Amino acid sequence: MSAFDDRERAFEAKYARDQDIQFRITARRNRLVGEWAAQRMGLTPEETDAYAKAVVQADFEEAGDEDVIRKLAGDLTAAQVEISDAEIRAVLNEKTAEARRQFIDSQN
Repeated sequence: MSAFDDRERAFEAKYARDQDIQFRITARRNRLVGEWAAQRMGLTPEETDAYAKAVVQADFEEAGDEDVIRKLAGDLTAAQVEISDAEIRAVLNEKTAEARRQFIDSQN
């Protein structure tokens, strides 16, 4: 039974590592998206940093990306930047790939 227990512990450790990696990539993606949105809204560098952090925080409201999409759509609309949810989702996908590349590069 020891081999089974070892295998189970290894699987659980891998799952925990994978979840940690995904969390870091998603947080990085949200920061990149926040910086993108801040640029579209014409924010200063200080405001951009604060806004990017706010976007990262917004992702803790509920599971999935809907909370981030709602925040971005609401803030961009309030800043009179015309954008659709589809455009925001496309940017999320683009920034996910960029965040993944940055994470992989930081591990090498």
